[in-house]
Amino acid sequence: MRRLTVAVQMDPIERIRIAGDSTFALLLEAQARGHEILYYTPEMLSMRDGVVSAPVRPLSVKDVQGEHFVLGEPKLRTLDTLDVILLRQDPPFDMAYVTSTHLLERVHPKTLVVNDPAHVRNAPEKIFVTEFPDLMPPTLITRDKDAIEAFRAEHGEIVMKPLYGNGGAAVFKTGEKDPNFGSLFDIFSTMFREPWVVQRFLPEVTKGDKRIILVDGEPLGAVNRVPAENDIRSNMVRGGAAETTMLSPREREICDRIGPALRERGLLFVGIDVIDGNLTEINVTSPTGVRAIKRLGGPDLAVAIWDRIEKKVADQA
Repeated sequence: MRRLTVAVQMDPIERIRIAGDSTFALLLEAQARGHEILYYTPEMLSMRDGVVSAPVRPLSVKDVQGEHFVLGEPKLRTLDTLDVILLRQDPPFDMAYVTSTHLLERVHPKTLVVNDPAHVRNAPEKIFVTEFPDLMPPTLITRDKDAIEAFRAEHGEIVMKPLYGNGGAAVFKTGEKDPNFGSLFDIFSTMFREPWVVQRFLPEVTKGDKRIILVDGEPLGAVNRVPAENDIRSNMVRGGAAETTMLSPREREICDRIGPALRERGLLFVGIDVIDGNLTEINVTSPTGVRAIKRLGGPDLAVAIWDRIEKKVADQA
């Protein structure tokens, strides 16, 4: 494979925790393969007369926290002259994020953007998943109090979470007779303009929330994330503990069902969340799990991801 020029659009690299950062794993592998790596953050994007550019900086990386990157001097570059762009900034999936997908859509697929920016925009994690309702727990998307009350009366314990949130932030469990529900509803109404996701609570979450990584629609690795005591959130940034795991027949069925939809949309690197055989999210913006899977003795999925990226670049040359 020829040497590629790869740009990464990500959050400030000095702030990341490399031990669990999938973007950093991708950068380490790109560097190991001899590709040129360029770095910029989303707010650096510009478009003039239809041409998208950014002041990119050469980047080298090292697997040592605090010494994990060296940046060169910035140079303005039109993004359609690159081979690959890794779209890797974290949510929130707000209008700034949406705007960046519109700009990157101007250069894709001439420059391969991973994941396809149009489908990142059109497949937010907690909405795209609703295309597969038979794989999910009972789910309501609304901000109507009467609808939530009726759902709560039907299912008893429920979970409420922001439609465009991430990392387990503002995820609440509430019961049918919870006296705090009114206050919780008021807080959500004040904080979030968009609807919320309301789902039947799955008690088996105490045994883990499985993150499965799919590469070009194929499940290639997984990690089980067990919530901390007295917490329902299994996200590792919220204290969840990572455990080795294998895929169950039900989980393979889920992957088989959604894999073709991921490939059709150019969603090459995806992380899904499964609790007790229930699909809860399809993460397409900046999924994590690559480093945890490798650390627990699983495959280095950064290798598989770059194998697919290089093949796609070669195929469209």
